Amino acid sequence: MTGETTVRTAGRIHGRSAQRAAVRALLDELPARGGHLVVTGEPGLGRTTLLDWAARAYRSGPVLRLAPGPGATATSGELLGSLRTVTSTAPLLVCVDDAHLWDARARAALAGPAQRLRPAGRTGVLLSVAGHRALDAEFARLPLVRLDPLTPPAAADLLDDLTDGTVAPAVRDLLVAEAEGNPALLHALLRRLSPAELRGHLPLSGPAADSTVLAEVAGAASAGDDEGAGDLLLTVAAAVRASHGPDADVGLVLDAVRRLRPASRPAPLPGPLPGQLALTGGRLRFHSELVRRTVHAAAAPDRRRDAHRALADALEQGDGAGPLPVLLHRSWSAAGPAPAPRLADRLASAADDATVTAPYGLRATAYTRAAELTADAATRAARYTAAAEQALLAGRPERARPLLAAARDGAAPAAVRGRAELVRGLTELGDGPVGDAHQTLLLAASLLAPDAPAAAETAALAAADAAWAAGDLRTCLDALAPGPPGDGGPGPNGPAVHRDTAPHPARTLAAVVREHRIGMRALLEGRLDRASAPLGQVVERGRTDDGPERLLRSAAAALLLGDVDAARRGGARALAAARQLGSDTLVPRALEYLAYAELRAGRHPQARAHAEEGLRTALRAGQRNTAAHHRAVLALAASIEEDPDAVARHVAAALATARRHGLAQVTTLAEWATARADLGRGRPHAAADRLGLLVLPGPGRGHFAVWRLAVPCFVEAAVLAGRHEDTREVLADFADWAAFGADPQAAAQLARCHALLAPPDRADALYRRALARHDEAGGDFERARTALLHGKWLRRRRRPGEARGLLGTALAGFDRCGAGVWAAQARGELRALGALSDAADTGTLTRLTPQQLRIARHVAEGATNREVALTLAVSTRTVDYHLRKVFAALGVRSRLELARLVEQAEQAEPVEKTGARP
Repeated sequence: MTGETTVRTAGRIHGRSAQRAAVRALLDELPARGGHLVVTGEPGLGRTTLLDWAARAYRSGPVLRLAPGPGATATSGELLGSLRTVTSTAPLLVCVDDAHLWDARARAALAGPAQRLRPAGRTGVLLSVAGHRALDAEFARLPLVRLDPLTPPAAADLLDDLTDGTVAPAVRDLLVAEAEGNPALLHALLRRLSPAELRGHLPLSGPAADSTVLAEVAGAASAGDDEGAGDLLLTVAAAVRASHGPDADVGLVLDAVRRLRPASRPAPLPGPLPGQLALTGGRLRFHSELVRRTVHAAAAPDRRRDAHRALADALEQGDGAGPLPVLLHRSWSAAGPAPAPRLADRLASAADDATVTAPYGLRATAYTRAAELTADAATRAARYTAAAEQALLAGRPERARPLLAAARDGAAPAAVRGRAELVRGLTELGDGPVGDAHQTLLLAASLLAPDAPAAAETAALAAADAAWAAGDLRTCLDALAPGPPGDGGPGPNGPAVHRDTAPHPARTLAAVVREHRIGMRALLEGRLDRASAPLGQVVERGRTDDGPERLLRSAAAALLLGDVDAARRGGARALAAARQLGSDTLVPRALEYLAYAELRAGRHPQARAHAEEGLRTALRAGQRNTAAHHRAVLALAASIEEDPDAVARHVAAALATARRHGLAQVTTLAEWATARADLGRGRPHAAADRLGLLVLPGPGRGHFAVWRLAVPCFVEAAVLAGRHEDTREVLADFADWAAFGADPQAAAQLARCHALLAPPDRADALYRRALARHDEAGGDFERARTALLHGKWLRRRRRPGEARGLLGTALAGFDRCGAGVWAAQARGELRALGALSDAADTGTLTRLTPQQLRIARHVAEGATNREVALTLAVSTRTVDYHLRKVFAALGVRSRLELARLVEQAEQAEPVEKTGARP
């Protein structure tokens, strides 16, 4: 290296909101009762940082910080001595760093009841323990919060925080990839580079994460106790490097260890395992990936090569290993960095072979190693590009970006450069400004068109996807314009983009892409007659296909046609196929289509379940744009439920990414969710104001394919707010949309909107027509909304018998789909009708959880939230949260209404004061 950089401290903790929330819960409850929390994670993930944050955040009493001295084991005597120095009787927070280094008696004391540590007052114990080893038995039953590696976006944000964003993009991508989510390793990598290297003015002079920097972070955690343990650790580390996952077969490892030292002692098992390893189901793994990397990198080069050679020999003697692991171990056992053309060709050929069973990540490793052993610049660029493609499919965009940088070569053919731009554009489409992704994908299409027309069509359709996400209809249509004909397959320089393993996958995918492009363009031009056939063909292919990318196109086409059942089937099959192939990139996309299909069908709980999983997988895969779509779905699902805070939380997170990356579709859905939550809570003026910006003509109108979905909500809000005149133009547009046939709910919603605006002599018939059309289309939520509005209309016209039946139907429908806010409206209408008196509605108390019932009774007796918190030994924040849920579930708006309802309910049906459900 050419110098070192001084790295300042980060301004905030990145990517630890869930862990901080768990610590905050301990701090909030500490004044009322003691408690424990164990924080664990591999070296460098920030255990000490989290304890520092807790010590600064605690304000209710003194804080005692404890840690063992360097190289020493702390004793129980030291623990008790430190506790005696605290004379205050206020609640005490004890933060114990590296608690696994204390002696057995001290660990037992720390893990025991908190009052034994300090009988004089309440005590909370926050412990940090190492995650590179098995958890100590004393701490195994305590509440645990685990620090996982940061997601790539969070690591990139941390890097920008540390450097004020001055690192060159290519260097930034490399550092994020090499750090693998470890904050301390990211700090160490930054310190090792000079300012000129960080800014890209000088090339890096060696591997970023070498043995020295890895050992600096891992410390003594990577050391073996003796020579035999060292051999075992090295062999497992080498085996995992070429495996399909984080572990390796124990039989393979022991065979390789015997080959490594044939004349020495017997194999190290069944003796005790080194603490760094775990054995589960015949597989050996490291507790810490950082420790595994350090063990491998820190080994002497000749011993490392010997370990790989022994593994290759063992695999060749075994059965069913497949060619990729053997070839990889052979390549790593070679001495020196000299090119090895024959071995490189064999590696690339095996990685490109669709009949070879291997996950995307292993193929990426094979292509990368083949590129490293390749002398020809153009071939090397093609292989790095292929490696980037596989890394992206594996859900590792942070790995794909440095590989694309390595693939840059002006001498490479246009087709190779086009494939690189295609992978780059797809990476940006998942996590980056979609306008940039659009331009990159158009460049890819132009470079690929002469020699790889099928890949060029894939790039053009992806460019249309980017324009769709940005809400740019004109640009989307331009990208969907007819391209050059042809049916190209994999070229000689690399695999087809989004390779699947079905027979002739490139030709089949090319046909699907072409049909999807033609149908999508016709649909956006308003020519449904020309769109139905090609899009229907794409949907039909999804009934028999098994490639995840083709199945995703099938699900997307079904959504365009309004066939939500086909979209659900295609999305579910795509999800299963993506999981089977190990594609962490395609899994969150499949869940996105599933979530949208469930929303369109009115099945909000199912949509929420898919979106919750999709959000987790998208964040792990570094797909912030996909994560934003899932946030929008979660906001829409939450908008019909009881908790407005959940809507606000999901909307804020979705908009943070949408505004930064130009995601107009996400923005429209998030704003619609906020407005629908306002409408459900009886705030039509606020809803009409927000929805008007989305649906009324003008430069701020929402996404071209989404705003019409919000029109029924706008019409309802506008009518309730007395803004009838604003509905005329948008309702005409919505009538065209309903006639288009792509939304199964639209015809019923249109009739409902006309009923809201109709004079009294026509409204009743229109409401009944809307209900009949709901019966044809299905969907509990929308039908219940129409029944609620019809019931309200009938009640206000003094037709209680008819109103009672419709309002009861609405309440049952809302209950069935979990629409708590709207169910509260229906109960309120029934109560106003006299059909559901407060006393007769005692059954609503059974809707409360035991904790909510306790809180409701205390509040009904006149207790403040703080008094309830002290009585129940919980935080005030917990009481606030549960009380909001109580108000929504019971349909009350004040503490006085709650007191009246609880009193009448208990007079009608006495309930024991234990808090259990009646």
